[in-house]
Amino acid sequence: MLLAHAVGHDRAWLNAHSGEELKEVWWIHYGRYLHQRLQGQPTQQIIGVQEFYGRDFRVTPDVLIPRPETEHVIEAALPLGARNILDIGTGSGAIAITLALETGARLVGTDVSFAALRIAAENAQRLGAKVDWVACDLAGGLCGRFDLVVSNPPYVPARDKSTLQREVRDYEPEIALYGGDDGLEIYRRLIPEAERLLAPRGWLVMEIGYALREAVRDMLGAWKEVEIRNDLAGLPRVILAQRR
Repeated sequence: MLLAHAVGHDRAWLNAHSGEELKEVWWIHYGRYLHQRLQGQPTQQIIGVQEFYGRDFRVTPDVLIPRPETEHVIEAALPLGARNILDIGTGSGAIAITLALETGARLVGTDVSFAALRIAAENAQRLGAKVDWVACDLAGGLCGRFDLVVSNPPYVPARDKSTLQREVRDYEPEIALYGGDDGLEIYRRLIPEAERLLAPRGWLVMEIGYALREAVRDMLGAWKEVEIRNDLAGLPRVILAQRR
């Protein structure tokens, strides 16, 4: 991937031209990218792109790199048939943009980071998605009613910071990673916000850390149809709940 990025072609081109000599400028770029990678910088940040749900999203150190596991949020949301959707903590915009393109619904994406919203807006424009972006803490700047609220909130316990991979700990934005000392700080605030904004019988779909399953479920005790779904590794990944 780094070599393909250095020469300005995809991997198929590299395979088709495997006998070709590398130009000096390619070597220079490739060497720089290898140095960055050896320092621990994620490949996605070096090449500036991460695929999510079949589309390429621009990523920078200002946003969390979209993970394949987060596609389970999309898969849980699509069958709900929502027409007004709110994505809280949108980051690169991967969830909001994907749902906008897959459903044609009205989408609003929020983030407390202006830098993240700039990346999200760039991704939306490039991919042809219509999303309204709002800078605010969680959904504090919004009112009205939504059929669906989705979120991939920060849920890594801050006390576990030293156990994270260097690529994550040193290069991804802390504001998008850590959910307080126990990982639950954002859920405690996000769930009441979703309840305030959801229409009756509207849905909340959130990604969860595998160790937080029971704690988050307990926070949704007054909701109905609470369901936890596992990812492909068999770990709890997404929680769904319907507003009474």
